Amino acid sequence: MTATVAPADVVTLGCRLNLAESESIRAMLADAGTPTVVVNSCAVTAEAVRQSRRAVRRLRRSHPQARLVVTGCAATIEPDSFSAMPEVDAVVPNAAKADPRVWHPNGEEAPSRQRQSEVHTRAFVPVQTGCDHACTFCIIPQGRGRSLSTPVADVLRVIERHLLLGVNEIVLTGVDVTGWGAELPDAPRLGVLVRAILDAFPSLPRLRLSSLDGVEIDGLLFEIITGEARVMPHVHLSLQSGDDMVLKRMKRRHSRAQAVALTDALRAARPDIAIGADLIAGFPTETEAMHAGNLAIVRDCGVVHGHVFPYSPRPDTPAARMPQVAPATVRARAAEIRAAVAAERARWLASLVGLPREVLAERDGTGHSPEFAPYRLPEGTAAGTIVTLTPTRIIEGMLA
Repeated sequence: MTATVAPADVVTLGCRLNLAESESIRAMLADAGTPTVVVNSCAVTAEAVRQSRRAVRRLRRSHPQARLVVTGCAATIEPDSFSAMPEVDAVVPNAAKADPRVWHPNGEEAPSRQRQSEVHTRAFVPVQTGCDHACTFCIIPQGRGRSLSTPVADVLRVIERHLLLGVNEIVLTGVDVTGWGAELPDAPRLGVLVRAILDAFPSLPRLRLSSLDGVEIDGLLFEIITGEARVMPHVHLSLQSGDDMVLKRMKRRHSRAQAVALTDALRAARPDIAIGADLIAGFPTETEAMHAGNLAIVRDCGVVHGHVFPYSPRPDTPAARMPQVAPATVRARAAEIRAAVAAERARWLASLVGLPREVLAERDGTGHSPEFAPYRLPEGTAAGTIVTLTPTRIIEGMLA
């Protein structure tokens, strides 16, 4: 896990939902009047919490006179421990981070400015937060609460503002994005929201979805992902493991066979689709044979975008009470899975050489194709524009 600083007033750790919320915080801080720096923390693993603490100390050293505030999941789950840090001036729980008043020491609601397009070439739009599931390894429901969905009309208003600012790609984010709509009237599925966005904004060039739970992909959403050119051919799945027993002990709701069948169906309907996956290495009770299933799922699902997490126990979760795998073994297994993903990714990137692709230009001289393949851009390419590139080689893991 890495921390993102852009600019230095907010440090973001963890998921895309945190990244989207950080943009809102940054906009609210623009009118705060008092120099304020924020750590938007993560609690997905014990290492994420440690990194959040390190970010607090680092930010205090670089901003000794500023008001330092910690928010996010780690701060919500462990408020007392973060409040006790001498570097911290205030802790803001997730439930309050969208309230402009908490970012102003005088408690007044100052106007905020939309600055997302000044920082990113794509806009991350939260459509859901919280989670109603009970995966045995996960602490996030304690930090985010139950699933809450943003109504369609509210999502459309946010997207409209971004498009007026010239953003060319919208990314829908959430804790459990495919759980969107469950508690809304008539319990619409995510496909309904995606269809509404595409219909409302026919000029929207690119719509991307963040991590999806495969068992929640409804029929309409599958049709849109595989048949709508403006929805990017890039599906990141919350797989977590490639072994059925481990999946049961995690309390995941899919089997290995279902995961493979889903990726096979996606490719059959849209051959250029790129598959990403979250995978946990060294889950409690995991044997060598179970680990082999994790390695094999990378190949069987064709995972080219991998988020590989070495398991670390989180207090107050059922998995923390299960028989643990030795830390050195966990690290070694994570390295093996990362190597397997790297091999799949290398083959995939090689297959894109010589093929023209529309690439969204970033501000650092790189860009991404619809499949989220990384590209080096020709010098002088304007950030935020979409350019057609035909790569001739691969340089340091990027098409060029």
